[in-house]
Amino acid sequence: MMRFSSKAALLGAVCLSFSAALMPAAQAEGGNGWFVPKTQPAAQAPHPAARNAAPAPVALPAPAADSQEAADQAPPVLPLPPIPSAPEVAKEAPPPTTIIGVISVSGVMRQTSAAMQVERVLGARRDALAQDLQREQAGWRDEQQTLQAQAKSLTSDQIQTRERSLQAKVMKAQRDFRNRNRIIQEAAQVSLGQIERELVQVIQKVAAAHGMNLVLHSEQVALHVDGQDITNEVAANLNKVLPSVFIPEANVDPEELAKSGKMPTTADGDPQMAASGPAPAAPAAPAGKK
Repeated sequence: MMRFSSKAALLGAVCLSFSAALMPAAQAEGGNGWFVPKTQPAAQAPHPAARNAAPAPVALPAPAADSQEAADQAPPVLPLPPIPSAPEVAKEAPPPTTIIGVISVSGVMRQTSAAMQVERVLGARRDALAQDLQREQAGWRDEQQTLQAQAKSLTSDQIQTRERSLQAKVMKAQRDFRNRNRIIQEAAQVSLGQIERELVQVIQKVAAAHGMNLVLHSEQVALHVDGQDITNEVAANLNKVLPSVFIPEANVDPEELAKSGKMPTTADGDPQMAASGPAPAAPAAPAGKK
């Protein structure tokens, strides 16, 4: 049985692209960037060491090259204890002849009805979240402008009270939007995780059927022949085995669903799954079309 050393390496690019597609763009009034997803790439946040960096050390003049201090700072000559000689390794059987296959995971996903289902359903939720956010921001701007226009006729206490009220309203909405965004992201993880696990199995089965013991990404291969590319065959088999996936409903928190122990699966044949999931996806599109 052939082994796949890293499932994450095989599917990482696809999962990242879907996660990016399902993440609402961070939009904030005045460009403050308050709408931050639950899991934010580390590159977008300053490193703790950068925030609390100690002052740079004072540069001291180098000692004269012929001084005793320079001699003391020269790299030390350390002892090299002897090590045992490595013994010869007994002859063993050579590895099997390499039979190579290639696959484009992104090409598989473009043809997969389950992936189309995830993109359609969660993409609609992402768009609805972005629209709601824009409406809320417009309302905040209107309230702020109204308060500025009425500032001359209000006392200082009245202005502070209304500012605090607006601030509390904005902060609550921020929490709500962040929570909705988290739920969308976790629903994507639940959905794509099903495709990922099934895809690994299908690749193994298709490769074994062709006697292949090494499968490479076609994007990393400069030249191959048609008989080595199993992309379309894997996509066809994946659509047969997993035509659709379970997607938590929009008002269901995936974390709470997991804690309940009642998570439906595609293998259960649970009627609730059909009710919670969308209609069956359209037939798979040819490779390269979305």
